[in-house]
Amino acid sequence: MNWNEYHAKFEDILQGRDVTAPYDNPAYLEYVKLNNSRSNRWLKKAELLDDTKSVLESLGKKQKWYLITEPWCGDAAHLAPFIHKMAEHSPNIDLEVVHRDGENNMIDSYLTNGGKSIPKLVVRDENNNDIFVWGPRPTEPQALVQSQKTSDKTVEEKKSELQVWYNKDKGVSIQNELIDLLKG
Repeated sequence: MNWNEYHAKFEDILQGRDVTAPYDNPAYLEYVKLNNSRSNRWLKKAELLDDTKSVLESLGKKQKWYLITEPWCGDAAHLAPFIHKMAEHSPNIDLEVVHRDGENNMIDSYLTNGGKSIPKLVVRDENNNDIFVWGPRPTEPQALVQSQKTSDKTVEEKKSELQVWYNKDKGVSIQNELIDLLKG
């Protein structure tokens, strides 16, 4: 599906037009509501760095970007809008959003430590060969999440800590990491 179809899915879930599992669970509806708000905020406020724009403009060959995600994913609410904006900035990038929990199960080929962590970005060349895979989050918050596994903080405290990190970072880390991979 394209970005607009993916973004429309949030509204379908929130308006009760999509009540398939897990969106029949009130907790997931709250995740989608919060993620929709966060995603919309980044879509309005997010700015691409000059280096990001320069590298994207210099891409000489077509690339297909597959963003594996779901509307319930909190990390994706902060990261997917930047991936979308980067893809929009280059005529050589075609972005397709793939549901992690869909029939395709593309995620099964791109596990993180044996798990289906998302968002995951798979970048392929014009011959459908993987150039690189990125995700589920930038290095610093990934380390934060790993350290939280042994922390005695509450789940809410852990989520809040991660939220604060994303708000302070303003999408700089994801851009820098993806640009390094694109240059690579």
